[in-house]
Amino acid sequence: YALTEAQKRTLSQVYADLKSGKVMNRLIQGDVGSGKTIIAVLALVSAAENGFQGALMAPTEVLAKQHYETVEAMFRKYDVPFCAVLVTGSMTAKEKRLAYEKIASHKADIIIGTHALIQEKVVYDRLALVITDEQHRFGVAQRAALAAKGAAPQSSSPHVLVMSATPIPRTLALIIYGDLDVSVIDQLPPGRVPV
Repeated sequence: YALTEAQKRTLSQVYADLKSGKVMNRLIQGDVGSGKTIIAVLALVSAAENGFQGALMAPTEVLAKQHYETVEAMFRKYDVPFCAVLVTGSMTAKEKRLAYEKIASHKADIIIGTHALIQEKVVYDRLALVITDEQHRFGVAQRAALAAKGAAPQSSSPHVLVMSATPIPRTLALIIYGDLDVSVIDQLPPGRVPV
């Protein structure tokens, strides 16, 4: 499917940040169903294409699993050659061990999960992009802990992308998230009905 003009504009801003030589700190704001997730997936694929890992942290296991299943289905359908893994607190010890091994050995390019992504046992190989979904539901310390696991090129911190469906007036967003550039997806994809 074709991206909306708002999605194209946002993706262009994200790609420009990733290529800038500076660490990205960007908030993507848009209603539920506006297409923030595809922007996140395309950013994660960009990191993988360049030999790095990307992580997507969601506030609940249900949302983390939904993102993982979406990515897996998309990768299968379009023969995307990257490996995604899921890390959640409810996984068995064996499932976690296998996921940790894939992450540490860089057999996994894209890591999706809950706050379990920031546990000590999770060791990333080349984490260059950290995305948090519904970021207001994470504490500052949780977001910082995930960012601290990164090793972005030419910097000590990974690129950071945060997504939120909570409508925040632009002026207030600049006050609350003054350290973040703000992208707004203000257009629903065709056929989407209001939630």
